[in-house]
Amino acid sequence: MERITIRLPEQQIKMIDLMVDAGEFPSKSEAIRAAVRNLVDDRSDKLLDIIEKISA
Repeated sequence: MERITIRLPEQQIKMIDLMVDAGEFPSKSEAIRAAVRNLVDDRSDKLLDIIEKISA
């Protein structure tokens, strides 16, 4: 696994902390990994279609 550094607005960090404190995620890292997984899942088909059109 690769490590990256990101900067987030304080309000978003507070919300992530609340989710961790509520037990929705075991850590901030896992909450952010889940968000990235959702982003990739939601957009991967569209991105692959665009790449296919460009390559054709």
